[in-house]
Amino acid sequence: MSSTAASRKRGKPTSGAGAGKRRRKANSAGDRGKAKSGGKMNEEIPSDSESESVAPRRTEEEEEEEEELEETAQEKKLRLAKLYLEQLRHQEEEKAEAREFEEDQVAGRLKEDVLEQRGRLQKSVAKEVQPPAPSDIRVLRGHQLSITCLVITPDDLAIFSAAKDCTIIKWSVESGRKLHVIPRAKKGPEGQPPGHSSHVLCMAVSSDGKYLASGDRSKLILIWEAQSCRHLYTFTGHRDAVSGLAFRRGTHQLYSTSHDRSVKVWNVAENSYVETLFGHQDAVAALDALSRECCVTAGGRDGTVRVWKIPEESQLVFYGHQGSIDSVQLVNEEHMVSGADDGSVALWGLSKKRPLALRREAHGLRGEPGLEQPFWVTSVAALLNTDLVATGSHSSCLRLWQCGEGFRQLDLLCDIPLVGFINSLKFSSSGNFLVAGVGQEHRLGRWWRIKEARNSVCVIPLRRAPRPPAAGP
Repeated sequence: MSSTAASRKRGKPTSGAGAGKRRRKANSAGDRGKAKSGGKMNEEIPSDSESESVAPRRTEEEEEEEEELEETAQEKKLRLAKLYLEQLRHQEEEKAEAREFEEDQVAGRLKEDVLEQRGRLQKSVAKEVQPPAPSDIRVLRGHQLSITCLVITPDDLAIFSAAKDCTIIKWSVESGRKLHVIPRAKKGPEGQPPGHSSHVLCMAVSSDGKYLASGDRSKLILIWEAQSCRHLYTFTGHRDAVSGLAFRRGTHQLYSTSHDRSVKVWNVAENSYVETLFGHQDAVAALDALSRECCVTAGGRDGTVRVWKIPEESQLVFYGHQGSIDSVQLVNEEHMVSGADDGSVALWGLSKKRPLALRREAHGLRGEPGLEQPFWVTSVAALLNTDLVATGSHSSCLRLWQCGEGFRQLDLLCDIPLVGFINSLKFSSSGNFLVAGVGQEHRLGRWWRIKEARNSVCVIPLRRAPRPPAAGP
């Protein structure tokens, strides 16, 4: 067999027509060399055929890689630019959402501030409040006689309570322990620790928590440093028992009222007296104030509630109850709630001389059939700028109420069992709890005595039901 035939036979396994053509060209070009060295060519043909069959695939892959690398190099800037623009777009969308959220928050806050200043802010929380179980009510005992008044510090960390035993106790809200006791002042030689020597009837704490003021039957107003309970000043000037105290919010201006029918204004920070206002026809029983330069008073047996405009030295007179009005509390800058011994609770707007809503026999009736008398409303409280109101009596319970839209309705929410005279009620600033001062006797007298009652401070938690989830689109 000739070398040409052998090469043809060995050329059969090659794959692809292009490889065969290239081989034929190579054979024709090197005919002489093949003839001289046929054995060597026979040995080299397999390696040539293998290299020829593998090399084109590697070249194609390299070409594809080169094409890919060439495309990446050309489109890299464009691709990165698109990616960067996409990131910028996402960032701008997030910033726009954040700005929109902040604007909504700010707008809502500004709206609330405007409504609060106008006295029209009314947050709906009453429907969410759940009545506490009796076991959840904490009872703090330390006074020997009936509790007459109490206040909560603005940070909701402490409670001050006072009683007919002439003492003042500072309690820890968290632990329920006594933080400080201001004992009764004993009559005798000078040098005795300062304190009250007669029934403490009212107290107030400044909105910054710096000062505590307390008033008693001996016509005195004592000013204390709230943190340390250190005595600072004593204000004199009233000619009868001091029955009401209130600080103007955001200031150290103190309002006081008395059974001498007057309202006095003091500057506690400067330890000074400012002025006296007259108008009530009988002993004034209670007083309250917020941030405006005015205060409201309950006129007791003269049957009026009065709003005092301090700069103008004028007053607005409101009529509505048929009995002695013994308690009053501002709900916001333009509305208030009051309670009387005829058993009625009234909601007022400061622009109308008659109650917007009036609930008679708010705590029911007592006595034999045919001789029933309403339970006295001995105390009222309102959670500031909301629709939640609480009233106390000696009917063995305190009641929570919801103020209707526009304060034109008063609806009963629930009863919380408490035995005794509920002489004082205060909501915490957060609205998480309500504090009641309970005694065996009324804070102003001894018309009845409830022996089974305990002289105590009751801390009542106000848990709120979770709001239902918003309906989907």
